[in-house]
Amino acid sequence: MILSGHDATADYRESSFREKMLEHVFISEVLQETWLRHGRTIEVLRSEVDSSGYDLVLEYNGIVRHVQLKGSRADSATALQKVNTNLAEKPSGCVVWLLYRQNTCLYRVELAYRFFGSGPGHPLPSLGKYKVARHTKANARGIKAERPAHRVIPKVDFSHEMDLTELMERLFGPIPHPRMPA
Repeated sequence: MILSGHDATADYRESSFREKMLEHVFISEVLQETWLRHGRTIEVLRSEVDSSGYDLVLEYNGIVRHVQLKGSRADSATALQKVNTNLAEKPSGCVVWLLYRQNTCLYRVELAYRFFGSGPGHPLPSLGKYKVARHTKANARGIKAERPAHRVIPKVDFSHEMDLTELMERLFGPIPHPRMPA
């Protein structure tokens, strides 16, 4: 649901704010999933800069994942994501695409997910087959220069849309010791 009177240009003007908000919502969802559903903790490390290709490092049940986060409105026409090739140097790198919807009744963001990567403990699939990304803004001569450290991954190469429980299994495999409902 979209908020009444929502200014679509605010998403562009406030993109840094939105990006950080989505990261915090995602971290909160992951912490709640592991603690409330499974009675366990997860270690979350945040990258100060994303030049190494990841935004977060998640460690759970002995498995370490370097995660690059991408975000877009769930109803957007976004058809691709630009992925930093440095992520492929991490032992278990992956990309989590956060698809957000705004709940007008609760004034909250609700997330669904798409995933690009391999199973826990396995490296990112080869990025060699993907096109080199270009800058979104042109230089003074009107040329959009290549970004050699980034590849364009089409939406079709990401998983189907999934909920957090399914994403956690993609990230960490079957999660042992579920907490029994009260």
